[in-house]
Amino acid sequence: MSTTYTALIIPSRTSEPVRTEQLDPSLPTLQNLVGGDIEAVTRGDWHVYLNAEGMIINLPPNLRAAQLMYDCGLDLAGIARGTAVFLGHGNHGEEADIPEHLIRLAEELFDTPLAA
Repeated sequence: MSTTYTALIIPSRTSEPVRTEQLDPSLPTLQNLVGGDIEAVTRGDWHVYLNAEGMIINLPPNLRAAQLMYDCGLDLAGIARGTAVFLGHGNHGEEADIPEHLIRLAEELFDTPLAA
């Protein structure tokens, strides 16, 4: 049984739009989105998946994801490289839809409507 959740996807290339997308957050799906092995950074009611080797393989910095994390209290600009996939926390450590407050903040920061 696969379950889908609303994720906030922020590509590193500013020419690509920030978007929300329904996805099955399986390991292969997340690895495909970030382009390799994943690492997670957790904050409050959400977490973000990034490419675990982003620095080593010299992926482009993700300035938009870094700004969103910074505005949420995380100063991790150095590790935000490549595509970032934000999801919410569910019960017992399960995935959940991206929290509405994070979508609203991203809409304000990037001046774009993201409601799914």
